[in-house]
Amino acid sequence: MKYTGEYWSDVSRVIPHIKGIETLFGSTVLITGGTGLICSGVVDILYYLNKEKSANIRIVLAGRSEEGTAKRFAHMAAGTDYTFEYYDATVAENLSVKADYMIHGASNANPAAYVSQPVETMASNFIGLNNLLKRAAETDAKRVLYLSSSEVYGQKDNMEPFFENDYGFLDILNQRASYPSSKRAAETLCVSYGMEYGLDTVIVRPGHIYGPAVIPSDNRATAQFTRNAVNREDIVMKSAGTQLRSYCYSLDCASAILAVLINGENGNAYNISNPNSIITISAIAKAIAKAAGTKVTFENPDDAEAKGYNLMSNSSLDSSKLEALGWGAEFSPDEGAACCVKYYG
Repeated sequence: MKYTGEYWSDVSRVIPHIKGIETLFGSTVLITGGTGLICSGVVDILYYLNKEKSANIRIVLAGRSEEGTAKRFAHMAAGTDYTFEYYDATVAENLSVKADYMIHGASNANPAAYVSQPVETMASNFIGLNNLLKRAAETDAKRVLYLSSSEVYGQKDNMEPFFENDYGFLDILNQRASYPSSKRAAETLCVSYGMEYGLDTVIVRPGHIYGPAVIPSDNRATAQFTRNAVNREDIVMKSAGTQLRSYCYSLDCASAILAVLINGENGNAYNISNPNSIITISAIAKAIAKAAGTKVTFENPDDAEAKGYNLMSNSSLDSSKLEALGWGAEFSPDEGAACCVKYYG
């Protein structure tokens, strides 16, 4: 990830879309999955606010590797710009930190692993969240935000966008369902803590998020497209790419997360989707290829690749509930694709 002056200018562009951002000033925000594609953008926004707006937000990054966190955020000073807290999302253990706000973004982001490691996928999505919710309830945290997924919706028989109360068919006996099934259960766990312990929780359901901060183990389609593009290789599609998706650039997604953290209604879920970026997989591939001056080619997937595919032909999301909080997307698909190529590395 290249942290250039232009990138920080991009960060500044999304902040006006976070109504009431001053609410976080002077607070402690704990983030799991902070080194990943989505939550690293959240970290960048908070860091920018501290440097440019004297926000005095204490950033706590919880994860398994202190060394990996330091490497990912080499431009930040450990112990000063952020604090590291050991945390393993697959192990039932208590956290020692006390935070005003908790954002749980730690999750398996590798579709192939949903098939090869369904148990670990489910454990990280449920046990890890329970650790946070328990700690939040014990320490009177103001709010916990859980990053769920558009995959909780399952299949539908038309191409209309999903609203937050739409739920389609999900084959729970398919091992690929380890991811959406555990995400569904985790959402119920959030509201259950609210009902039983009075804990304030909100949920976000990101669509298909893309950006330059992809990690080596991320083999989702747009991550692979980005690697191909920056290496000036043709983007190889393993399907016709006709599936409809809600794409959202990572910084727009990060601003949406903070908008819901601050302004969302307790016990509610919010779709994260750029309404101007509901396009097919093929269309986003072509946008990334265009940004790099390469082209898109097609070949058949092998059996292992096919088993890891998202089963939804339509995962487009309606974002009106999120937009009602004052949020809006800043980056078009073409601009986001250009940023992927420009800042990757």
